Amino acid sequence: MSVIYLIRHAQASFGARDYDKLSPLGEQQAARLASTLSDVRADVVVSGSMRRHQQTATLAGFIPEVDPGYDEFDFQELLVAHKPAYKRHTVMVADLARSGNPKRAFQEMFTAATQRWIDGGDGYTEPFQAFCDRSEAAVRRTAGRLGKGETALVFTSGGPIAAVVSRLLSGGDDLWTKLNPVTINTGITKVVSGRGGLTVVSYNEHVHLGADLLTHR
Repeated sequence: MSVIYLIRHAQASFGARDYDKLSPLGEQQAARLASTLSDVRADVVVSGSMRRHQQTATLAGFIPEVDPGYDEFDFQELLVAHKPAYKRHTVMVADLARSGNPKRAFQEMFTAATQRWIDGGDGYTEPFQAFCDRSEAAVRRTAGRLGKGETALVFTSGGPIAAVVSRLLSGGDDLWTKLNPVTINTGITKVVSGRGGLTVVSYNEHVHLGADLLTHR
């Protein structure tokens, strides 16, 4: 039996024009993750192609191979498809600021934009089902590289992890909307691969963080 650890990236720079880099808090999370993974003998280390994936892996003490199959969906495309005016970042920032509670306003808007994507709306380079197919294919590709007793570390995002877990637990994508919002930065999901195929053993484990470093976004 082999093991795959799916690890969500540390906190990225939410609210900044360049989201795809770790925040100072994210760097602390990655350092804490490093101590948690220090005893893991990794036979395969993979990450998505996004900078936040690779930064998390590097700060945790690993040099990953890149597999774009583990990339997150394009959340900016989802927002623009939902509200075309958000092509301009300044418009979105001003709109959210007027709400009085920008974080809550963003979450409500993001939830609506994501649901439109899931429901099959137009304007997307990658439809929801194609994203889930890609995520599942990536983890099966990694599993196929492992020999008996070997271990893989995968540094990715919450969306692909939720897609994989939903399919392994339910055989479909229905759980994704429940799983994706609760993924925690540097949360660890354990999947084992054996004669019976892939099985989820644990999801979103994050005891290594403590309350001081726990974030969802």
